[in-house]
Amino acid sequence: MNYVFLAAFVVSTAIHLYASLKKNAKLRNVTKPFILLSLFGFYALSANPPHWAILLALAFSWLGDVLLIPKGNQWFTAGGIAFMISHAFFIVGYCKDIVFSSIPIAVIVLLGVFFAAAVTFIFSKLKPHLPKALFYPMFLYLLINGAMNCFAIFRCISNPTPATVTTAIGAALFFVSDTSLFFVRFKKDGRLQTHFLVMLTYSIGEFLIVLGLL
Repeated sequence: MNYVFLAAFVVSTAIHLYASLKKNAKLRNVTKPFILLSLFGFYALSANPPHWAILLALAFSWLGDVLLIPKGNQWFTAGGIAFMISHAFFIVGYCKDIVFSSIPIAVIVLLGVFFAAAVTFIFSKLKPHLPKALFYPMFLYLLINGAMNCFAIFRCISNPTPATVTTAIGAALFFVSDTSLFFVRFKKDGRLQTHFLVMLTYSIGEFLIVLGLL
């Protein structure tokens, strides 16, 4: 049964990516909720046992997807809050596999500085295009995504296996997806004109996170 959900994930993602490439908003809106819903089902039936925090992380990612469908900054903010909660639950799920005593303090500091610098640079490019009310909430959101990435890397350092590397790559793609979304949504004269890259990196990223956790 878990492979039925995996097949549903692949099919819904493929159709959604096609719709994104063709700028078919109606088809994008119809298919988007099924991406995380099917991935949730795949994880729930494949994990033995499924971790409650990962289930909640996927559930809030699904909620974020749904809340981002309507237009308007209020819906964008609500979706961002849902994804922020999702990142927090992913961190909780990662922590059970992290041996913090095995991670050098210098690595923790350097990763924190790296993501803080990356987020600052990204928002220096976005600032002229963002509504003032959204600048700091979005800045905080991407910092939390960066923190989720840090914990995925901590998990990888604690136990360097193909599984932990897979999850860390997925987390990095999630960061790329969110960054791309901000540019697509707010920098109208930028190179990114469709949601294709946003959803490609997001879907693969979420899948790799789950695959690595399994």
